[in-house]
Amino acid sequence: MAILVMNQFRNTAVLLMILALIGLLAQRKPAKETLSGVLKVGIGFMIFNIGGGHVGTIAANFATLFQTAFGVQGTVLAVEPATALAMDVYGFEISMIMGLGFIFGLVIAKLTPLKSIFLTGQHYLFFAAVIGLIFISNGMPTWVTVIFGSLVLGFSGAGLPKLAQKYTDELTGNAGVALGHFNLIFYWFSGVIGSVIGGKNWQAKKEKAANRELPDFFSVFRDFVFSVAFFMIILFYIATIAAVISGHMDVVQEMAGNDLWFLYPLIQGLQFAAGMSVLIYGVRQFIAELTAAFVAISEKYIPGSMPAVDVPVFFQYAPTMVPVGFITSFIGGLTATFAMAAMGSPVVLLPAAGIAFFSGGTMGVFGSIRGGLKGAIIASFLGGILLTALPLVLFPAFSELGITDAGFPQIDYNIIGILLDKILKLFS
Repeated sequence: MAILVMNQFRNTAVLLMILALIGLLAQRKPAKETLSGVLKVGIGFMIFNIGGGHVGTIAANFATLFQTAFGVQGTVLAVEPATALAMDVYGFEISMIMGLGFIFGLVIAKLTPLKSIFLTGQHYLFFAAVIGLIFISNGMPTWVTVIFGSLVLGFSGAGLPKLAQKYTDELTGNAGVALGHFNLIFYWFSGVIGSVIGGKNWQAKKEKAANRELPDFFSVFRDFVFSVAFFMIILFYIATIAAVISGHMDVVQEMAGNDLWFLYPLIQGLQFAAGMSVLIYGVRQFIAELTAAFVAISEKYIPGSMPAVDVPVFFQYAPTMVPVGFITSFIGGLTATFAMAAMGSPVVLLPAAGIAFFSGGTMGVFGSIRGGLKGAIIASFLGGILLTALPLVLFPAFSELGITDAGFPQIDYNIIGILLDKILKLFS
């Protein structure tokens, strides 16, 4: 009986519901709100799993087409399906790192000058997956993985927003918020790039960039679902047509099934975007409930703390730079992809439109603070290269754990993850 009960704690949905229950009970929420919050966490996670499974299937189809056409393994760097794949096997470790990591982040904010309260919970989840996989790939026991992984996550959540705070304050006019999105090392560097480009006249360039009018065509890329569908359809058509030209029509026909082969890429791209919509809805629902369960605690017991919030909050300050950064970072990612293929890499990583939209768009915004349009373009292009190239370092370790059809592209994940992996190898 005891073993059966302990096994339920390794059920990720149950574990997340328990974490939510603890947070809600600590706030002495009414029974109705507590029950609602706990159930929403469970339902949200199950929606996340459904979306992750669907997107994972589409990503596997693309990998098969890409390998058939070009003779190398091709993987789309999409963090949500990668996390879903990881949690399917290592859900206990990842959930514990996320939950304890948030608590450690609050403790660190309470006891140190690092006062950011990281409220973008889905990034805590994704980073917890990366950290957990690194510990596990180095053969660390579960207790080491959970405790030390949580400390790494807690310090990252409390400390990294401070790195970019100077430029965040300039962007928002000292609005009293921090940026909670784990590309903070490069968002800071985007500001540095803008400073070099802008020189002494950066104020004028900032205002010009914020008010710049772009061609109407660019406005369609402000829609996340459209952007994901558009670029995934293009990537599927490239892989499909290349497979046909290289003499593998039989493989394409088999994968298309009852669909016409030349419509198959269109359908797959649309299904990928639909799956991403479901997946993101699910993760935001259960993360929102988990975060709300602990936010009130931080507001009450950590005076002087600053909320670190998600990137769409900052898009309003330079909205025209978002599509510029998105498209330019995607081009930078493709540049890295072509470089991998040219150098004969056995694995070729491809940029994901979703990552380019949020991360590249934000790089464009931060590059434009002091560097105007030129700063936005250069920062997001270089960022796009790193978003696609850096995950290649950790890909072998993750692939040994079964994470092959998707990857973790965010820059903080990879810089900190690579350093962590090097340190753990000294002990393993």
